[in-house]
Amino acid sequence: MKSLEEINMIREQKRKELDLRVNLQANTHEKHILVCRGTGCTSSKSPQIIENFRKIIDEKHIENVKVIQTGCFGLCAKGPIVIIRPEDVFYAHVKPEDCEEIINTHIIEGKTVDRLLCKNIDNSIVQRLDELNFYKKQKRIALKNCGIIDPESIDEYIAFDGYKALEKVLFQMTPDQVIEEVTNSGLRGRGGAGFPTGKKWAFTKMAQGDPKYVVCNADEGDPGAFMDRSILEGDPHCVVEAMMIAGYSVGADKGYIYVRAEYPIAVHRFQTAIDQAREYGILGENIFGTGFNFDLEIRLGAGAFVCGEETALLESIEGKSGRPRLKPPFPANSGLWGKPTLINNVETYANITKIILNGAEWYSSIGTGTSKGTKVFALGGNVVNTGLVEVPMGTTLREIIFDIGGGIPNGREFKSAQTGGPSGGCIPVEHLDTPIDYESLAQIGSMMGSGGLIVMDDTKCMVNLAKFYLGFTVDESCGKCTPCRIGTKRMLELLEKICDGEAELEDLEKLEELAINIRKTAVCGLGQTAPNPVLSTLKYYRDEYLDHIKHKKCKTNECKKLAKMEINSEKCKRCGLCARNCPVGAIVGNREEGYKIDETKCIKCGLCASKCNFKAI
Repeated sequence: MKSLEEINMIREQKRKELDLRVNLQANTHEKHILVCRGTGCTSSKSPQIIENFRKIIDEKHIENVKVIQTGCFGLCAKGPIVIIRPEDVFYAHVKPEDCEEIINTHIIEGKTVDRLLCKNIDNSIVQRLDELNFYKKQKRIALKNCGIIDPESIDEYIAFDGYKALEKVLFQMTPDQVIEEVTNSGLRGRGGAGFPTGKKWAFTKMAQGDPKYVVCNADEGDPGAFMDRSILEGDPHCVVEAMMIAGYSVGADKGYIYVRAEYPIAVHRFQTAIDQAREYGILGENIFGTGFNFDLEIRLGAGAFVCGEETALLESIEGKSGRPRLKPPFPANSGLWGKPTLINNVETYANITKIILNGAEWYSSIGTGTSKGTKVFALGGNVVNTGLVEVPMGTTLREIIFDIGGGIPNGREFKSAQTGGPSGGCIPVEHLDTPIDYESLAQIGSMMGSGGLIVMDDTKCMVNLAKFYLGFTVDESCGKCTPCRIGTKRMLELLEKICDGEAELEDLEKLEELAINIRKTAVCGLGQTAPNPVLSTLKYYRDEYLDHIKHKKCKTNECKKLAKMEINSEKCKRCGLCARNCPVGAIVGNREEGYKIDETKCIKCGLCASKCNFKAI
């Protein structure tokens, strides 16, 4: 157990050691090799890269060089990522066999390994992280420490002002003052609905009942979403500290974080953070001698999407089947075991310490009039720079997709952006300049959601996309209420008829009517928002539904029963790329005579169309 004075000594001493991580002009002979150990880079052998670096450094007896594992840098499309500081040189797509060359060339000879340098959006080679367009329009608050500190070192977290906000709260602020600061910041819940965070904290504090609980919702289940996972993997202590501040504010001495078991790295690092905080006396009883007690436990979820709904999550923590409760009462009044319970998601908590240290005025100066601060998005799909993006609220979709994301690959055109996961909507090209905030997205039929942002090019069928998301919802429904259990199943059957070319116009009317009624009558948020992908695609892409029904045609050929694959001889350059990539040899011909598709062999997989650079298929 360490005293507050010892914690502050660690902060001062360790910050001097780590100055080169943030001070790129640091006058030092020491170098730090930062290697991403987020899930994406880990799956691409970054642990072996770390091991190789350390082995080579030891064998060559190199001094003043440290190899540090970090959380996600964000630019997942370029992983595994290695950054060397203080030079801030950015190496992309590094392989374990590249370590020797990096050590010999960069560390020993002082030269860059040009072949591993990253390409910018315009294909120019860049050396430094801050030269990449990907980062220029971002503002990292929730992700502030990700990619900078070793997430498994409490000393490194402390060095970068870790637990300083907790110290300020315990010694300088009353619970009401903390809640007022959070309220004045304008922070809203980042889990989807955008409820004002300060108001939720105030409701829980005022609620009658004892004990009270603080819960972190880390059950991130949207397809393509990995914001919360990356925060837990890259900066777990910031969530521990924020939950402690929340506990002090609402009068709780116990907290739970609910994490899906599919996040093994996040679970390991958060448990490590809890153990380290307990060892230092930061978690436990009589924290810093103030009389404040608080402790944390992890609860593992089994991957049920519905457990992202707060009351279903509470049921699961209690050991019951994860099914939503009827509301009211809300968790602030009757949550875990019927006691007042505060629930926020990971990203919401990740903003708290920065608000306490920098002030509500600083935070509220970022963003728009109704949506303050920043938002983290998992940018995926048909976009060049897939990865994790944190931007000020009010940034437009166009800026995220084209300025940060690098636009649509392979010369394709933008068709739609899907925000909010299975609960969200599809946004067409005419709304690309919509600012990202809660109200603006709702006005065009979508929602912020937890932060998934899937980009689609002109090869995607929007009817098929709606079928995919509704199929996901049907699989994940808990079955408690009739509208969700049966209604979404009937909607899916209608979508399958449309995609198979077997539907009539009255089926479209039934689909729309069902969607509207389910949205009004389902018990929880999962059921109420399940029709959103269907309603938004009906609003903006109704012509595709009509093509499927009236003309039995899918323009993109994604709906296999309606697909007719043929090669446009006028557009075809006879390069043979399609024939070489066809998995069943259905493309016949040669460069002299041209190519044709044998319909008897074609399985309509669409691989040829995706490979064709001339849109000839």
